[in-house]
Amino acid sequence: MSAILQIDGVTVKFPKEFSVNVETIDADSSGRNANGEMVRDVIAQKTKLTMKWGPLSDSEVSEILQRINNPFFVVIYPDPQLGRQRSKTFYAGASTMPSYSWNEKFKAMKWQELSVNMIEK
Repeated sequence: MSAILQIDGVTVKFPKEFSVNVETIDADSSGRNANGEMVRDVIAQKTKLTMKWGPLSDSEVSEILQRINNPFFVVIYPDPQLGRQRSKTFYAGASTMPSYSWNEKFKAMKWQELSVNMIEK
């Protein structure tokens, strides 16, 4: 089964760079005790997806940006912990879209790339 990336119910072009970061969130009470041992009060694990697409047309970049414009959205992505596709709710961090070129004939912009982090709710 090939990996797909679906954002807010729409399958989008798979990014050229894709990484999954799993972060463990500790409560404020976590820390070292009097014996110097680590004591942890784990309250959650959250996923951050880091993605970078290569050159995109106006319509391709717009499709992705429209999907991540909502405060929260569902992403279906390949999850390395499960070894299969997974669905979670995310929000988008800052998006970066440097331009590549302008096509005078077609009156269209080509985007060099789109970079975005998606952080689990």
